Amino acid sequence: MQLTFASYNIHKAVGMDRRRDPGRILSVIGELAADVVALQEVDLRLGTRAGVLDRHAIDELGYQIASKPTRPASLGWHGNALLVRKGIDVLEVEADDLPRIEPRGAVRARITAQGHEIWVTGMHLDLSGLRRKRQFAHVCNASRAPGLPAVMMGDCNEWLRPIGGELGLAAHWSVVDPGSSFPSRRPVLALDRLMHTPHWHMVETGVHSTPLSRQASDHLPIKATLRLG
Repeated sequence: MQLTFASYNIHKAVGMDRRRDPGRILSVIGELAADVVALQEVDLRLGTRAGVLDRHAIDELGYQIASKPTRPASLGWHGNALLVRKGIDVLEVEADDLPRIEPRGAVRARITAQGHEIWVTGMHLDLSGLRRKRQFAHVCNASRAPGLPAVMMGDCNEWLRPIGGELGLAAHWSVVDPGSSFPSRRPVLALDRLMHTPHWHMVETGVHSTPLSRQASDHLPIKATLRLG
């Protein structure tokens, strides 16, 4: 079995031209053609923290939303949501609260694809190095169900390459570094990463850089195709 995973910090749908345009973000998600997409910053920062993407439009793209909204109008848990392609069953969804100066979090879903149960986690970590280490260690330990294949991905806000020991990465996780994803017009920092358990074999990975993705957000999406077994 082969699945494509992607992660995308959509910057509340505000592009490099400083315009909020959710339609561009949805178009980039469509370009990715991934089976599971981890999104960060899907809610407005203030007020009701309403989601910036239209749920009906997400449905029309062929995705179901796996999340635990922070507030009634929100789309994600502290801005984190998972999009799972229709045809893949979502069995349960969990959320981790990682409160700091600016609330951070992670959302985790147990899914079934082609008869295989998989845990997938999307996360957005702190800007502070010490807090980030603690958050990452917590997510690493919480995101692996013994014996089940698992994937974690998101905006790690980590400038160092490679990551792992610096963040307290547990031994059962392999780090994928697709490349520099920030800032989107001229990326120099690999802030967005993906990790997987040994159940998976890497098929291909990379940063999704297109004219539209370079304009739609300050991050470029990353993606990886993994084969199970």
